[in-house]
Amino acid sequence: MSPLNLAALLGQDEFLAQVLHRHYRHVPGALPNLGELITWDDLNTVLATHRMEPPRLRLSMDGEMLPQHRYTTPVITRRHTVWQRLHPTELHARLAEGASLVIDAMDQLHPGVGRAAMELERWLRTGVQANLYASWTAREGFGVHWDDHDVIVMQVHGMKRWKLYGPTRTAPMYKDTEEPEPPPSEPLTELVLRPGDLLYLPRGWWHSVSASEGVHSLHLTFGIQTTTGAQLVSWLADELRRHDVLRADLPVHATGQAQAAYLAQLRKEVTAALEDPELITRYTAMRDGADLTRLRPSLPHIAGIPADPEIRVQLTTGRAYVEPTEHGVTFRACDNEWEMATEAAPLLWCLIFAVPEAVSLGELAETAGLSVADAAALVTELVNGQAATVTGGHL
Repeated sequence: MSPLNLAALLGQDEFLAQVLHRHYRHVPGALPNLGELITWDDLNTVLATHRMEPPRLRLSMDGEMLPQHRYTTPVITRRHTVWQRLHPTELHARLAEGASLVIDAMDQLHPGVGRAAMELERWLRTGVQANLYASWTAREGFGVHWDDHDVIVMQVHGMKRWKLYGPTRTAPMYKDTEEPEPPPSEPLTELVLRPGDLLYLPRGWWHSVSASEGVHSLHLTFGIQTTTGAQLVSWLADELRRHDVLRADLPVHATGQAQAAYLAQLRKEVTAALEDPELITRYTAMRDGADLTRLRPSLPHIAGIPADPEIRVQLTTGRAYVEPTEHGVTFRACDNEWEMATEAAPLLWCLIFAVPEAVSLGELAETAGLSVADAAALVTELVNGQAATVTGGHL
Protein backbone atom coordinates (compact mmCIF):
# COMPACT_ATOMS: atom_id res chain seq x y z
CA MET A 1 0.00 0.00 0.00
CA SER A 2 1.33 3.44 -0.88
CA PRO A 3 1.95 6.04 1.86
CA LEU A 4 -1.18 7.68 3.24
CA ASN A 5 0.34 11.20 3.14
CA LEU A 6 -0.71 11.72 6.74
CA ALA A 7 1.52 14.76 7.16
CA ALA A 8 -0.19 16.58 4.32
CA LEU A 9 -3.66 15.55 5.50
CA LEU A 10 -3.05 16.87 9.02
CA GLY A 11 -1.50 20.13 7.86
CA GLN A 12 2.23 19.51 7.44
CA ASP A 13 4.32 22.41 8.86
CA GLU A 14 1.27 24.36 10.03
CA PHE A 15 0.23 21.36 12.13
CA LEU A 16 3.69 21.11 13.71
CA ALA A 17 3.87 24.83 14.46
CA GLN A 18 0.34 25.51 15.68
CA VAL A 19 -1.47 22.28 16.60
CA LEU A 20 0.96 19.61 17.81
CA HIS A 21 0.81 19.30 21.64
CA ARG A 22 -1.64 22.25 21.76
CA HIS A 23 -5.11 21.60 20.30
CA TYR A 24 -7.19 18.81 18.85
CA ARG A 25 -7.74 18.59 15.10
CA HIS A 26 -10.56 16.76 13.31
CA VAL A 27 -10.16 16.13 9.57
CA PRO A 28 -13.41 14.64 8.14
CA GLY A 29 -13.14 12.33 5.16
CA ALA A 30 -9.36 12.64 4.99
CA LEU A 31 -8.85 9.03 3.90
CA PRO A 32 -11.83 7.85 1.83
CA ASN A 33 -10.23 4.44 1.13
CA LEU A 34 -9.03 3.74 4.66
CA GLY A 35 -10.93 0.45 4.58
CA GLU A 36 -8.16 -0.79 2.30
CA LEU A 37 -5.67 -0.38 5.14
CA ILE A 38 -7.19 -3.03 7.42
CA THR A 39 -10.43 -5.01 7.22
CA TRP A 40 -12.61 -7.07 9.53
CA ASP A 41 -11.22 -10.15 7.79
CA ASP A 42 -7.70 -9.00 8.67
CA LEU A 43 -8.74 -8.65 12.31
CA ASN A 44 -10.34 -12.11 12.33
CA THR A 45 -7.15 -13.57 10.88
CA VAL A 46 -4.96 -11.91 13.51
CA LEU A 47 -7.23 -13.18 16.28
CA ALA A 48 -7.21 -16.71 14.86
CA THR A 49 -3.48 -17.00 14.15
CA HIS A 50 -1.74 -15.24 17.05
CA ARG A 51 -1.54 -16.27 20.69
CA MET A 52 -1.92 -13.01 22.57
CA GLU A 53 -2.25 -12.65 26.31
CA PRO A 54 -3.64 -9.64 28.22
CA PRO A 55 -2.88 -6.80 28.14
CA ARG A 56 -1.74 -7.18 24.50
CA LEU A 57 -5.23 -8.51 23.68
CA ARG A 58 -7.98 -7.51 26.08
CA LEU A 59 -11.65 -6.75 26.48
CA SER A 60 -12.56 -3.62 28.40
CA MET A 61 -15.91 -2.49 29.79
CA ASP A 62 -16.71 0.55 31.95
CA GLY A 63 -13.01 1.23 32.43
CA GLU A 64 -12.23 -2.29 33.67
CA MET A 65 -10.45 -5.13 31.90
CA LEU A 66 -12.55 -8.30 31.79
CA PRO A 67 -11.04 -11.52 33.15
CA GLN A 68 -9.55 -13.59 30.36
CA HIS A 69 -11.52 -16.70 31.29
CA ARG A 70 -14.74 -14.95 30.23
CA TYR A 71 -13.82 -15.16 26.54
CA THR A 72 -11.11 -17.88 26.26
CA THR A 73 -10.67 -21.59 26.85
CA PRO A 74 -7.47 -23.06 28.36
CA VAL A 75 -5.55 -25.48 26.13
CA ILE A 76 -2.89 -27.86 27.49
CA THR A 77 -0.23 -28.69 24.93
CA ARG A 78 1.66 -31.97 24.69
CA ARG A 79 4.62 -30.16 26.28
CA HIS A 80 2.39 -29.49 29.30
CA THR A 81 2.17 -25.74 28.77
CA VAL A 82 -1.14 -23.89 28.94
CA TRP A 83 -2.35 -21.17 26.63
CA GLN A 84 -5.68 -19.43 26.38
CA ARG A 85 -7.49 -19.98 23.07
CA LEU A 86 -10.11 -17.42 22.09
CA HIS A 87 -13.62 -18.89 22.31
CA PRO A 88 -15.54 -17.18 19.46
CA THR A 89 -18.99 -17.71 21.01
CA GLU A 90 -17.94 -16.23 24.36
CA LEU A 91 -16.02 -13.44 22.64
CA HIS A 92 -19.11 -12.49 20.62
CA ALA A 93 -21.26 -12.56 23.77
CA ARG A 94 -18.94 -10.23 25.70
CA LEU A 95 -18.75 -7.79 22.79
CA ALA A 96 -22.54 -7.81 22.42
CA GLU A 97 -22.82 -7.00 26.14
CA GLY A 98 -20.80 -3.82 25.59
CA ALA A 99 -17.15 -4.78 25.89
CA SER A 100 -14.57 -3.16 23.60
CA LEU A 101 -11.92 -5.27 21.93
CA VAL A 102 -8.35 -3.91 22.08
CA ILE A 103 -5.15 -5.16 20.45
CA ASP A 104 -1.96 -3.31 21.35
CA ALA A 105 0.88 -2.81 18.85
CA MET A 106 -1.16 -3.79 15.80
CA ASP A 107 1.64 -2.24 13.76
CA GLN A 108 3.74 -5.30 14.64
CA LEU A 109 1.03 -7.71 13.43
CA HIS A 110 -0.26 -6.11 10.24
CA PRO A 111 2.09 -4.83 7.49
CA GLY A 112 -0.21 -2.04 6.29
CA VAL A 113 -0.66 -0.64 9.79
CA GLY A 114 3.08 -0.93 10.35
CA ARG A 115 3.79 1.13 7.24
CA ALA A 116 1.35 3.82 8.41
CA ALA A 117 3.12 3.95 11.79
CA MET A 118 6.52 4.26 10.09
CA GLU A 119 5.19 7.08 7.93
CA LEU A 120 4.23 8.99 11.09
CA GLU A 121 7.59 8.19 12.71
CA ARG A 122 9.49 9.63 9.78
CA TRP A 123 7.45 12.84 9.91
CA LEU A 124 7.25 13.34 13.68
CA ARG A 125 10.73 11.96 14.49
CA THR A 126 9.53 9.83 17.39
CA GLY A 127 8.25 6.34 18.10
CA VAL A 128 4.68 5.42 17.16
CA GLN A 129 2.57 2.44 18.28
CA ALA A 130 -0.79 1.61 16.70
CA ASN A 131 -3.52 0.03 18.83
CA LEU A 132 -6.76 -1.34 17.38
CA TYR A 133 -10.19 -0.81 18.98
CA ALA A 134 -13.47 -2.47 18.02
CA SER A 135 -16.84 -1.71 19.64
CA TRP A 136 -20.48 -2.64 19.07
CA THR A 137 -22.56 -0.75 21.66
CA ALA A 138 -22.95 2.69 23.21
CA ARG A 139 -21.38 1.38 26.42
CA GLU A 140 -18.04 3.11 27.04
CA GLY A 141 -15.14 0.71 27.26
CA PHE A 142 -12.81 3.04 29.16
CA GLY A 143 -14.96 5.79 30.67
CA VAL A 144 -13.77 9.39 30.74
CA HIS A 145 -9.97 9.29 30.76
CA TRP A 146 -6.79 10.93 29.49
CA ASP A 147 -3.70 9.48 27.81
CA ASP A 148 -0.08 10.26 28.66
CA HIS A 149 0.81 10.59 24.96
CA ASP A 150 -0.61 12.35 21.91
CA VAL A 151 -2.74 10.21 19.60
CA ILE A 152 -3.80 10.22 15.96
CA VAL A 153 -7.03 8.31 15.41
CA MET A 154 -8.11 6.75 12.10
CA GLN A 155 -11.72 5.68 11.90
CA VAL A 156 -11.67 2.60 9.66
CA HIS A 157 -15.22 1.19 9.72
CA GLY A 158 -18.50 2.28 11.30
CA MET A 159 -18.82 5.33 13.54
CA LYS A 160 -17.60 6.37 16.98
CA ARG A 161 -18.73 9.28 19.16
CA TRP A 162 -15.92 11.15 20.91
CA LYS A 163 -16.62 13.55 23.77
CA LEU A 164 -13.68 15.90 24.35
CA TYR A 165 -13.39 17.66 27.71
CA GLY A 166 -9.97 19.34 27.36
CA PRO A 167 -6.97 19.14 29.73
CA THR A 168 -6.93 19.95 33.44
CA ARG A 169 -3.13 19.74 33.82
CA THR A 170 -0.47 20.86 31.39
CA ALA A 171 1.33 17.90 29.78
CA PRO A 172 0.61 15.28 32.46
CA MET A 173 2.96 12.31 32.58
CA TYR A 174 2.67 8.63 33.44
CA LYS A 175 5.17 9.23 36.27
CA ASP A 176 4.18 12.63 37.58
CA THR A 177 4.22 14.64 40.78
CA GLU A 178 0.43 14.93 40.94
CA GLU A 179 -2.73 13.79 39.17
CA PRO A 180 -4.75 16.08 36.87
CA GLU A 181 -7.88 17.65 38.32
CA PRO A 182 -11.15 15.90 37.32
CA PRO A 183 -12.65 16.96 33.97
CA PRO A 184 -15.64 19.29 33.70
CA SER A 185 -19.07 17.67 33.76
CA GLU A 186 -19.87 18.74 30.18
CA PRO A 187 -17.61 18.19 27.16
CA LEU A 188 -16.11 21.04 25.18
CA THR A 189 -17.24 19.35 21.99
CA GLU A 190 -18.65 16.09 20.62
CA LEU A 191 -17.48 14.55 17.38
CA VAL A 192 -18.81 11.58 15.43
CA LEU A 193 -15.95 9.98 13.53
CA ARG A 194 -16.91 8.30 10.27
CA PRO A 195 -14.86 6.05 7.99
CA GLY A 196 -11.84 7.95 6.71
CA ASP A 197 -11.92 10.62 9.44
CA LEU A 198 -8.73 11.61 11.27
CA LEU A 199 -8.59 12.98 14.81
CA TYR A 200 -5.51 14.32 16.56
CA LEU A 201 -5.69 14.66 20.35
CA PRO A 202 -2.88 15.99 22.59
CA ARG A 203 -1.91 14.13 25.73
CA GLY A 204 -3.76 15.08 28.87
CA TRP A 205 -7.05 15.78 27.09
CA TRP A 206 -9.92 14.08 28.90
CA HIS A 207 -12.18 12.16 26.53
CA SER A 208 -14.68 9.32 26.30
CA VAL A 209 -15.54 7.14 23.32
CA SER A 210 -18.54 4.97 22.44
CA ALA A 211 -20.14 3.31 19.43
CA SER A 212 -23.39 5.13 20.13
CA GLU A 213 -24.51 5.57 16.52
CA GLY A 214 -26.10 2.15 16.19
CA VAL A 215 -23.31 0.59 14.09
CA HIS A 216 -20.20 -1.38 14.99
CA SER A 217 -16.92 0.52 14.93
CA LEU A 218 -13.30 -0.25 14.09
CA HIS A 219 -10.59 2.33 14.56
CA LEU A 220 -6.81 2.61 14.94
CA THR A 221 -5.13 4.85 17.47
CA PHE A 222 -1.52 5.78 16.76
CA GLY A 223 0.15 6.66 20.06
CA ILE A 224 3.00 9.17 19.69
CA GLN A 225 5.96 8.68 22.02
CA THR A 226 6.61 11.73 24.18
CA THR A 227 9.92 13.59 24.25
CA THR A 228 10.03 15.76 27.38
CA GLY A 229 12.40 18.11 29.13
CA ALA A 230 12.72 15.53 31.90
CA GLN A 231 14.07 13.04 29.36
CA LEU A 232 16.48 15.63 27.97
CA VAL A 233 17.84 16.38 31.45
CA SER A 234 18.22 12.67 32.20
CA TRP A 235 20.22 12.17 28.98
CA LEU A 236 22.26 15.30 29.71
CA ALA A 237 23.22 13.95 33.13
CA ASP A 238 24.80 10.94 31.42
CA GLU A 239 26.51 13.16 28.85
CA LEU A 240 28.05 15.34 31.56
CA ARG A 241 29.83 12.44 33.23
CA ARG A 242 32.85 13.39 31.14
CA HIS A 243 33.42 16.21 33.64
CA ASP A 244 35.21 15.40 36.89
CA VAL A 245 32.69 17.27 39.01
CA LEU A 246 29.84 15.05 37.76
CA ARG A 247 31.78 11.87 38.54
CA ALA A 248 32.99 13.00 41.94
CA ASP A 249 31.29 11.85 45.11
CA LEU A 250 28.91 14.35 46.64
CA PRO A 251 30.64 16.20 49.50
CA VAL A 252 28.13 14.91 52.05
CA HIS A 253 30.53 15.23 54.99
CA ALA A 254 32.21 18.47 53.91
CA THR A 255 31.69 21.91 55.37
CA GLY A 256 28.93 24.14 54.10
CA GLN A 257 31.51 26.25 52.31
CA ALA A 258 32.95 23.22 50.50
CA GLN A 259 29.47 22.05 49.52
CA ALA A 260 28.66 25.49 48.11
CA ALA A 261 31.89 25.43 46.08
CA TYR A 262 30.98 22.00 44.70
CA LEU A 263 27.50 23.18 43.71
CA ALA A 264 29.01 26.22 41.99
CA GLN A 265 31.20 23.93 39.87
CA LEU A 266 28.25 21.68 39.12
CA ARG A 267 26.07 24.64 38.17
CA LYS A 268 28.77 25.92 35.82
CA GLU A 269 28.92 22.67 33.82
CA VAL A 270 25.15 22.19 33.70
CA THR A 271 24.51 25.80 32.70
CA ALA A 272 27.12 25.66 29.96
CA ALA A 273 25.49 22.51 28.55
CA LEU A 274 22.02 24.06 28.61
CA GLU A 275 23.30 27.14 26.78
CA ASP A 276 24.35 25.03 23.79
CA PRO A 277 21.95 26.09 20.98
CA GLU A 278 22.39 22.65 19.36
CA LEU A 279 21.46 20.69 22.51
CA ILE A 280 17.93 19.69 21.46
CA THR A 281 19.16 18.87 17.95
CA ARG A 282 21.89 16.61 19.34
CA TYR A 283 19.45 14.89 21.69
CA THR A 284 16.94 14.34 18.90
CA ALA A 285 19.66 12.93 16.65
CA MET A 286 20.69 10.53 19.40
CA ARG A 287 17.09 9.32 19.81
CA ASP A 288 16.67 8.94 16.07
CA GLY A 289 19.88 6.97 15.69
CA ALA A 290 19.03 4.67 18.62
CA ASP A 291 15.49 3.87 17.43
CA LEU A 292 14.77 0.11 17.32
CA THR A 293 11.18 -0.03 16.16
CA ARG A 294 10.44 -2.87 13.75
CA LEU A 295 13.51 -5.05 13.39
CA ARG A 296 12.91 -7.70 10.74
CA PRO A 297 15.17 -10.55 9.56
CA SER A 298 16.07 -11.05 5.89
CA LEU A 299 15.79 -14.82 5.55
CA PRO A 300 17.00 -16.81 3.70
CA HIS A 301 19.93 -14.42 3.14
CA ILE A 302 21.94 -15.11 6.29
CA ALA A 303 25.41 -14.76 4.74
CA GLY A 304 24.88 -11.69 2.58
CA ILE A 305 22.54 -10.16 0.01
CA PRO A 306 22.89 -11.61 -3.51
CA ALA A 307 23.34 -9.27 -6.47
CA ASP A 308 19.76 -9.70 -7.62
CA PRO A 309 18.28 -6.45 -8.98
CA GLU A 310 14.75 -7.67 -8.14
CA ILE A 311 15.42 -7.93 -4.40
CA ARG A 312 13.62 -5.16 -2.55
CA VAL A 313 15.22 -3.27 0.33
CA GLN A 314 13.44 -1.39 3.11
CA LEU A 315 14.74 0.47 6.15
CA THR A 316 13.46 -0.95 9.42
CA THR A 317 13.21 2.53 10.95
CA GLY A 318 11.63 5.76 9.81
CA ARG A 319 14.22 7.83 11.67
CA ALA A 320 17.53 7.03 9.97
CA TYR A 321 19.62 10.01 8.83
CA VAL A 322 22.75 10.88 6.87
CA GLU A 323 25.36 13.47 7.80
CA PRO A 324 28.17 14.65 5.51
CA THR A 325 31.68 14.36 6.95
CA GLU A 326 35.12 15.47 5.81
CA HIS A 327 35.81 12.14 4.12
CA GLY A 328 32.32 10.91 3.17
CA VAL A 329 29.05 10.47 5.04
CA THR A 330 27.89 9.05 8.36
CA PHE A 331 24.71 6.97 8.38
CA ARG A 332 22.97 6.39 11.72
CA ALA A 333 20.10 3.98 12.28
CA CYS A 334 18.96 1.28 14.72
CA ASP A 335 21.64 2.07 17.32
CA ASN A 336 24.41 1.66 14.74
CA GLU A 337 26.66 4.02 12.82
CA TRP A 338 28.41 3.58 9.49
CA GLU A 339 31.18 5.68 7.93
CA MET A 340 30.73 5.45 4.15
CA ALA A 341 32.11 7.00 1.00
CA THR A 342 30.32 9.99 -0.49
CA GLU A 343 29.19 7.76 -3.38
CA ALA A 344 26.94 5.85 -0.96
CA ALA A 345 24.88 8.94 -0.07
CA PRO A 346 22.40 8.75 -3.02
CA LEU A 347 21.60 5.13 -2.16
CA LEU A 348 21.06 5.98 1.51
CA TRP A 349 18.85 8.97 0.73
CA CYS A 350 16.83 6.86 -1.68
CA LEU A 351 16.10 4.39 1.12
CA ILE A 352 15.22 7.18 3.57
CA PHE A 353 12.87 8.97 1.17
CA ALA A 354 11.16 5.67 0.33
CA VAL A 355 10.10 4.99 3.94
CA PRO A 356 7.77 3.23 4.63
CA GLU A 357 8.11 1.51 1.25
CA ALA A 358 10.80 -0.77 -0.20
CA VAL A 359 13.08 -0.06 -3.17
CA SER A 360 14.55 -2.61 -5.59
CA LEU A 361 18.26 -3.27 -5.43
CA GLY A 362 18.45 -2.43 -9.14
CA GLU A 363 16.90 0.99 -8.52
CA LEU A 364 19.28 1.66 -5.65
CA ALA A 365 22.27 0.74 -7.81
CA GLU A 366 21.10 3.00 -10.64
CA THR A 367 20.40 5.92 -8.27
CA ALA A 368 23.89 5.71 -6.77
CA GLY A 369 25.70 4.92 -10.02
CA LEU A 370 26.95 1.62 -8.58
CA SER A 371 26.98 -1.90 -9.87
CA VAL A 372 24.27 -4.19 -8.48
CA ALA A 373 27.02 -6.19 -6.75
CA ASP A 374 28.41 -3.07 -5.02
CA ALA A 375 24.89 -2.00 -3.99
CA ALA A 376 24.27 -5.50 -2.60
CA ALA A 377 27.47 -5.29 -0.56
CA LEU A 378 26.42 -1.94 0.89
CA VAL A 379 22.92 -3.21 1.70
CA THR A 380 24.46 -6.27 3.38
CA GLU A 381 26.21 -3.93 5.81
CA LEU A 382 22.88 -2.28 6.66
CA VAL A 383 21.11 -5.63 7.05
CA ASN A 384 23.85 -6.92 9.36
CA GLY A 385 23.42 -3.77 11.43
CA GLN A 386 19.61 -4.23 11.65
CA ALA A 387 18.92 -1.01 9.75
CA ALA A 388 17.44 -2.66 6.65
CA THR A 389 15.60 -5.77 5.55
CA VAL A 390 15.13 -7.39 2.16
CA THR A 391 12.34 -9.29 0.42
CA GLY A 392 11.73 -10.82 -2.98
CA GLY A 393 14.28 -11.77 -5.58
CA HIS A 394 14.80 -14.98 -7.50
CA LEU A 395 18.22 -16.29 -6.40
